Amino acid sequence: MHSTNRIPAKQSFAASLAALLAVAAFAPFSGCQSVYYATMEKFGVEKRDLLKRAVVNARDEQKEAQVEFKDALTRMKEMYGAQGSALESKYGKLKSDLDSCNAQAGDVRKRIRDMEQVANDLFTEWEKEISQFSNPTFASESRRQLSETRARYSQLASALRNAEATMEPVLKSLSEHVLFLKHNLNAAAIASLKGEASQITTQIDNLLKQMNASISEADAFIKTLQ
Repeated sequence: MHSTNRIPAKQSFAASLAALLAVAAFAPFSGCQSVYYATMEKFGVEKRDLLKRAVVNARDEQKEAQVEFKDALTRMKEMYGAQGSALESKYGKLKSDLDSCNAQAGDVRKRIRDMEQVANDLFTEWEKEISQFSNPTFASESRRQLSETRARYSQLASALRNAEATMEPVLKSLSEHVLFLKHNLNAAAIASLKGEASQITTQIDNLLKQMNASISEADAFIKTLQ
């Protein structure tokens, strides 16, 4: 007796491919890369596709990080208008925002490392495959495309790493700011921190600019892969 709920072959394949792509968005690129790549290729997903997904992920994590840092900056500014019992509540929210910033920064770092891994693997494979051409015209054209792609990727990677590096001093300043507030949660102490708060504001503004630059580079690079 045959089931009447059999899934059509095309639908089953599409579901499997969708599941694999979902895994690709979160899969670590350390350990069994060769097995992972081979499995994805069986479903028609090449390293080029995986690089595009890795760049999208890195870009999206940067966007989420922007939101977290903006929230922390807003919360910090709110503290300077708070008094009495409201200080405790504002401090708790600022501490929570700092924790979110630290967690998001970790996600950004991971996505950049994942992107770098798949990019290096793609370029290594591309180099090896060029040697397989017996037609010199094909080899020359492929080498030119590789060079151009590498140059565009280098711009993207540099922008992402610059934004990543800019996060560190911001997180350090925010952490020290929050720690001082923990020890001295009163109006006088908060008033004494206004100068530090101004410096952190400048740091975060600079960070957001760096992130915007890296997001723009990611968008431009993604277009070249389409």
